[in-house]
Amino acid sequence: MMYSTNPYFRNVYPYAYSPNGIQPYNFTYTDYRQQPISGQATWTEGGQLTQCGIPWSDNLYMTAAVGENSPYQCGQTIQITYPATGRSILVEVVDQVPGFPDNRLNVHRRVFETLGANPQQGVIDIQMTPVSNLEQQQWGRYLLEIVQTAYSGYNVNEYSFVGKTEESPSRVRETYEYVLHSSQETITVRASVLYNPNNNRIISFDVNEV
Repeated sequence: MMYSTNPYFRNVYPYAYSPNGIQPYNFTYTDYRQQPISGQATWTEGGQLTQCGIPWSDNLYMTAAVGENSPYQCGQTIQITYPATGRSILVEVVDQVPGFPDNRLNVHRRVFETLGANPQQGVIDIQMTPVSNLEQQQWGRYLLEIVQTAYSGYNVNEYSFVGKTEESPSRVRETYEYVLHSSQETITVRASVLYNPNNNRIISFDVNEV
């Protein structure tokens, strides 16, 4: 069974190695493509209460608010791309704003800065792509928690989906990249999870710096 050789990682989520262990998610898989939507993003520091009941601090503050009539729902993951810098990150919808345009997001300040935008700009042009693949949302967040634990001295400010490989009918690998920051350096970590799509059981996972 594969696992990371990172010394911080040896005791992280031991149940993931057990064939009968508790699994973190139970979900179905839907795969269809959607075209990016052009829009704009403003920023906020967030607040304690949200219309979705999800705190702004969720998903390491990679969060956003949408309009009440937006096609994006509470808890949904959206991929935001800022063409000016080429950066792309995944954010979670945690709030709804009355009268807000459908093609505008009010993102947490950390999202704004992670995209490479200056908060003094106020408004930036972005592209939004709903992450309709529920499996991608859940595995990405699962690995996010593992990376944050393995690199406890770093802040994970950005992560993106790399790809999916079907190694056999009972073995599928999902891979993600995470950008971590500390006061001394910025590193990129690639994490993958190998699982059985027939029962969603984890076979192995690994984390490596790239």
